[in-house]
Amino acid sequence: MFKELPLPRVLVTTNDANKRSSFLSDAPAHAVRTVAERPGYRVSNIWMTAGAPAPVDDPDRIGELKGLAPPPNGSLLRVIDYPPEPKDPLERERMFAAMFEKLFPDGRHLPENPPHPGMHATDTLDYVICLYGEIYAVMDSGEKLMRAGDFLIQRGTPHAWSNRSNDFARIAFILLDGKRGE
Repeated sequence: MFKELPLPRVLVTTNDANKRSSFLSDAPAHAVRTVAERPGYRVSNIWMTAGAPAPVDDPDRIGELKGLAPPPNGSLLRVIDYPPEPKDPLERERMFAAMFEKLFPDGRHLPENPPHPGMHATDTLDYVICLYGEIYAVMDSGEKLMRAGDFLIQRGTPHAWSNRSNDFARIAFILLDGKRGE
C-alpha cells in the first residue's frame, strides 16, 4: 500500500506597521477536503483572491470558496494529492462520480464517451505543476505523462488526471478566472 503525503505547508507574509516584512503564519493547509469513496484523494485549497488586481494585503479568503472554480476575476491556488486509481473501470467511474458530486458539482462534466471518467472543463486558465510523483494529463485526443517538475498550461480544454503509478502524485493548480472566446 502507498503512504499518504503530509499536508502542504503554507507560509504567509505580511508587512508590519513599519513596513518591514515578516511571516504572518506558518501552518499546514487548513481548507482540506476528502471523499470517502476515493481513499487518499485530498484537495488542499491554499489561497484565493476575489478580484483583479488583487490587494497584496488581502486576508485569507479560502473559507469563501464554493466549488471548483475561483470567483469572478479571481484566482485560486489548490494542491491535490492523487492516489493510484483503480485498474477496474467500473470502480474508477464510481470514484470519479463521487468526487465530482461531492467536491466539484460546478465542474462541467463531459459524458459523451470520454476517454477517462474524470473528464471535465472549466472556464479558467490553469497553471499546473507536478510536484511529486507522476500523472497522466488526458485530453480528448491524446495524453501526456507528467513527472515532478513538469508544467502544463491548461486553457479551458476538456481534460482529466489519471494516476496509473503505484504511488501518490501531488499536483499544484493555479486557476485564473477566464472567459471563452465568442
